[in-house]
Amino acid sequence: MIQLDFSKLPQQLLTTVITDASNGQVLMVAYMNEESWQKTLVSGETWFWSRSRQALWHKGETSGNTQKVVAIRVDCDADTLLISVTPAGPACHTGHYSCFYRDIEGNEI
Repeated sequence: MIQLDFSKLPQQLLTTVITDASNGQVLMVAYMNEESWQKTLVSGETWFWSRSRQALWHKGETSGNTQKVVAIRVDCDADTLLISVTPAGPACHTGHYSCFYRDIEGNEI
């Protein structure tokens, strides 16, 4: 298994892009530390580090909108992850399918 480089970014976090495995659409961007990475591997569902709460976060823990991991890719520097998932509901805390539901003008798309 590729050794990930948690040392480059502040708080030893990896930028993690989450996509829907069925259509490739970007659902969200979050951050993983070593603990959330290990929990993701063991559980088969996404876990992240919440920078605002400074706490480990299991996606869907309160909403039920979990994300089942289908595939994981690592970038060339081993410091960014691309994870394809099967979502059990909306990815965004606002209830939108994707966190990327607005254009630059603020219009919903």
